[in-house]
Amino acid sequence: MLFNFSKKPKINYYYGKLQLLDEIKETKSAIELAYNNFQNITDPDLIDCAIYELKAAQIRYEYLISCAKEYDMSCIADQIIS
Repeated sequence: MLFNFSKKPKINYYYGKLQLLDEIKETKSAIELAYNNFQNITDPDLIDCAIYELKAAQIRYEYLISCAKEYDMSCIADQIIS
């Protein structure tokens, strides 16, 4: 299966937006979990892992927020950010 990363996927008006909102909420939870893990780890190798997990979750969150704004969900995206 080939993926086309050059353009954003088209989403169904209702179901797609709800799914996008769910992914944003899950990613926000993943950021909080990764941050908590980072604060509680003492092993240097695990610290590196926690940093990568946190950074990956932050990048995914930024991408999902940009998708939400592109699909004219900016008011909803602003509510999720706070």
